[in-house]
Amino acid sequence: MTDPAAFTQAILREPAADFAAGLTTVTWSSPPDFDGLQTQHRAYARVLETVGLRTTILPALAGHPDAYFVEDAALILPELVVITRPGAEARRGETAAIVAPLRDVLDRELATITAPATLDGGDVMVCGREVFVGLSSRSNAAGVEALSELLTPRGYRVRAVAVGAGLHLKSGVNSIAPGLLLTTAAFAARPEFAGYERIVTAADEDYAANALWVREHLLIAAGFPALAERLTGPVQAHGLRLVELDMSEVAKMDGGLSCLSLRA
Repeated sequence: MTDPAAFTQAILREPAADFAAGLTTVTWSSPPDFDGLQTQHRAYARVLETVGLRTTILPALAGHPDAYFVEDAALILPELVVITRPGAEARRGETAAIVAPLRDVLDRELATITAPATLDGGDVMVCGREVFVGLSSRSNAAGVEALSELLTPRGYRVRAVAVGAGLHLKSGVNSIAPGLLLTTAAFAARPEFAGYERIVTAADEDYAANALWVREHLLIAAGFPALAERLTGPVQAHGLRLVELDMSEVAKMDGGLSCLSLRA
């Protein structure tokens, strides 16, 4: 069972100078800034180290401008590491480059998602023994089935969730404490999440739904003060501390807090 409160390490990858050539659906109000992205990425890494994670920072991957979104290339569980098969063909070369670093850091069985399945790590939300997998433009039904075949024998329940307009499942819903989800309005009433308490973002806060629970902390994107205020009480009730991080450059490339690391 994955327990964010017990994470001890994280794997990150440095952004490449050509990061703005990556895939994005965002209309920029200002051009992406490499120096700004590097500053935000370093601040993110420092926070993970400060909360107690041992970080491994891989070098930028030439020819793969989205490779710093390492979460999409793999799924780490206590029993198993799953190498994904990203839905965007341009990103499939990232997976081969993550295998050796994962083997260096983790002594776990490794499995691989293969064609015709597609699966992005950003579409996988693990809540204890329950694993929600987004059916999105990046992850297909065969990907859900392939993951289920790997995880069901290991005691997990895998459930598909139609994503709709968003890029990934975790663009709109994330586990932020035991039994508690942070979700956009699009996911708030979904029957798949019955039994979970939900905090719902306002329409202008939807980006911040991609929050990251790590040990005794909840990381959220800065710039959403009303949401931060609403979260403070529930987060503290679970013994967590709220940390706000500037993600403005990361957001320009459809990225968020969870995208930037693999945690174990």
